[in-house]
Amino acid sequence: MGAAYFYHLTRRPLEVALTELLNAARGREMRVAVRGQDVSRLAWLDEKLWLSPEDGFLPHGLAGGDHDAEQPVLLTTGATTNGATCLMSVDGAEVSADEVQALERVCVLFDGNDAAALETARGQWKALTGAGASAQYWSEESGKWEKKAESG
Repeated sequence: MGAAYFYHLTRRPLEVALTELLNAARGREMRVAVRGQDVSRLAWLDEKLWLSPEDGFLPHGLAGGDHDAEQPVLLTTGATTNGATCLMSVDGAEVSADEVQALERVCVLFDGNDAAALETARGQWKALTGAGASAQYWSEESGKWEKKAESG
């Protein structure tokens, strides 16, 4: 049984925070699906992930290729098809309570400087915790990730 981790971005852009969280998940040997809503936005993230970090390598792929099932990190608009144990939702992509229960971890990254993104994340928190999923709220307001709330 997993938990949903909500990451409130206020200092770093999505591509920087996502790279950090993906590296942490990969350090735990998790396979990750990054779910977005827009293929062109995921293609942009794909480019950013190939460019950084300069001193490391984050193996990943954009869904729709011949080797999706083998990707340790797969950027997708749909279901996890790479055996993911962790799902990272970006740009308000949907996450279900069943996914939270089935996976080790679900991460919801949202831009704290965008009122619509805040409302979407609040709605996701309410829906997931209302369905009985465990959830944690993390903020980077102080310059480092700090847990601010927990449910379940």
